[in-house]
Amino acid sequence: MDIFQARVKILEFGKKLVERNLTVGTGGNISIFLREQDQIIITPSGIDYFQMEAEDLVSVSPEGTVLDPFRKPTTELELHLALYAARSDINAVVHCHSVFATTLACLGWEVPPFSYLVAVIGDRIPLAPYATFGTRELAEKVSSSLGNYNGLLMENHGQVTVGKDLETAFSAAETLEFLAELYWRARCLGMPRILEDEEVLKVTERFQQYGQSSGGEA
Repeated sequence: MDIFQARVKILEFGKKLVERNLTVGTGGNISIFLREQDQIIITPSGIDYFQMEAEDLVSVSPEGTVLDPFRKPTTELELHLALYAARSDINAVVHCHSVFATTLACLGWEVPPFSYLVAVIGDRIPLAPYATFGTRELAEKVSSSLGNYNGLLMENHGQVTVGKDLETAFSAAETLEFLAELYWRARCLGMPRILEDEEVLKVTERFQQYGQSSGGEA
């Protein structure tokens, strides 16, 4: 993927953030790390996704140097940089304020493995401690809380997901929001049954074979 293709893809998925009810207005941010080019393409600060053009997206170095200062990058640039620095398998980051994920984050709840789909994220959906948005402190707390998970809740803030590509990271964001709503609804009625560690491990292994490329079943 070249730089222009990455910009077009981010524009496409930025609109999807709004269309899939994962954020409102100019909330949230998306980035792609082009490791071969040693550049991160990231959404700008405060521009509506449906008004955003390819040239509005910002290229930065892995150290955070803005390479094309036509626009300011998102205020959460530090968050994206920290996640890319923490894991070499991450090539895309999606951060948003989806309603149910943010609701649980404001309650200070992690999501336990009440559904086998939690394994898309990990053995649970962890919660990163609160820090002021856009700060290095927040970036450090989120990156250290992420571990090997594919996403997490950000206390009193929202959610963030990662992936080998933008499609994977975005799918994880949708799944995390679905699970947050499901868990909230279950808790309204009672306490959901939690899967045992052995079953979570078994499901995680089966997800490794999911999809056409690896011959798994839908």
